[in-house]
Amino acid sequence: MYIHGQIYRVPSTLMRGGTSKGLILRTVDLPKDPAVRDQVILKIYGSPGNNQIDGVGGGTPLTSKLALVGPTAHPEAHINYTFGQVSLEKQVIDYRVTCGNMASAVGLYAAEEGYVELQEPVTCVRIFNTNTNKIIEVEIPVQDGQIQYEGDFSIAGVSGTGSRIMVNFLDSGGTFTGRTLPTGNPIDAIKLDDGRKFLVTIVDAANVLVFVQAEDLGIIGTELSGEVDGNAELLGTLERIRVKAGVRIGVISDERNVTPTTHALPKIAVIAPVREYVTENGQTVTADQADILGRYISMGTLHRAFAVSGSIALGTAAKIPGTLPHRLVASRGVGLRIGHPSGTLYVEAHVEQNGEEWYVARAALGRTARRLMDGYAYVPTSSLVGQAVL
Repeated sequence: MYIHGQIYRVPSTLMRGGTSKGLILRTVDLPKDPAVRDQVILKIYGSPGNNQIDGVGGGTPLTSKLALVGPTAHPEAHINYTFGQVSLEKQVIDYRVTCGNMASAVGLYAAEEGYVELQEPVTCVRIFNTNTNKIIEVEIPVQDGQIQYEGDFSIAGVSGTGSRIMVNFLDSGGTFTGRTLPTGNPIDAIKLDDGRKFLVTIVDAANVLVFVQAEDLGIIGTELSGEVDGNAELLGTLERIRVKAGVRIGVISDERNVTPTTHALPKIAVIAPVREYVTENGQTVTADQADILGRYISMGTLHRAFAVSGSIALGTAAKIPGTLPHRLVASRGVGLRIGHPSGTLYVEAHVEQNGEEWYVARAALGRTARRLMDGYAYVPTSSLVGQAVL
């Protein structure tokens, strides 16, 4: 962080990774005190309030993501990556989750910045994700000694095409709770305070996901953002299910002061059997183009795509007999095609059973990523009154 008159300026890189967008900030350029660091970052993003108009945040969960990076002490990694979900309405950054979309951006950034020597045809960037204490491998295409940016690979929710960046999650089972099935059960019953009961599957793989069937909620699973975000009753029910499940597996200790923006885990997703539907962009996805329908809720609103870490959890669940996703999957191929509001997403998961436990050896999917801007983010010193910044 550099002093520039009455303003602090922070070297920043804005990148898109998959269907997410956010800043990549080097830890060396930020205050060492975590509280002061987060205050600086929140001001950079324009949080909280007013749709982040006074910062670089885009006013949505997808465009309010953060990657803190730096050299790693891990013997098998090239770079450290700490993900943060910057709240839109609260003065908080949630570091208890992770983001595979931003991992693709971090992998590209590491290759561009020289954290790893380029190798043809693919440079494997090994990222140590401090949120999960796991290694993520990101494969960057290289040709003639240069990163290959152009390609014909496309992902739903992003215009155009680019080179395919593979994001591989290794040993991703039990990331947060220590078990792929945190309760040990493929299906659990959640009872709400109003007496209603819902069957759910809870899976911990790259992220902790609670899966609930669309029909149990009175919907069909093809709903888009207007139908979901405008349905306060539906969102309220999903939030209550999410909180009860979080308490059951121990990631939420007290449900009385929990909101989607203060407690990001567990995540929750609605699943349904495949059927034809129309995407947010007006395109038709036919029943033979997907294996399962998924609607992913992030920070209390519908995710316009399906989160990478969430797809890892869904791909894992679909491989475990007896789970709700396994029951709904239309085909038993190597991978899983998830039909989401912006199109489809393909994920592979290799799951093995060892006694009563499930081991996720590898899960992977393709992304695209792009560096958008480099420069400085500016923070007025008046917003940091009383803080020892340097």
